[in-house]
Amino acid sequence: QVQLVESGGGLVQPGGSLTLSCAASGFTFWTYAMNWYRQAPGKERVLVATISADGTRQYGDSVKGRFTISRDNTKNLVFLQMNSLKLEDTAVYYCNFGRPAPGAYWGQGTQVTVSS
Repeated sequence: QVQLVESGGGLVQPGGSLTLSCAASGFTFWTYAMNWYRQAPGKERVLVATISADGTRQYGDSVKGRFTISRDNTKNLVFLQMNSLKLEDTAVYYCNFGRPAPGAYWGQGTQVTVSS
């Protein structure tokens, strides 16, 4: 029943900007923290940003000051605005909710490629 559909990825030059979207369904969206993760080639999935149910934001050190997470509880959407993109931001980006356990559902992700 849970569905997480990421979109908005693409090819962007270093220093450019991109905004990702995640459409969520199958759970009580407004009661959960929403998170963005990324997985670079050959690397494990890592948390890059989270927004709590009340709107409190936290970021990984590698993206702090460049990325902004936001949510729209009326539409079950979470966004990730990415500015000043670097080559090392290249990854598949995923959203999820709460504290995903082993075996949790993950969507298809959306590919972000930063390249000149």
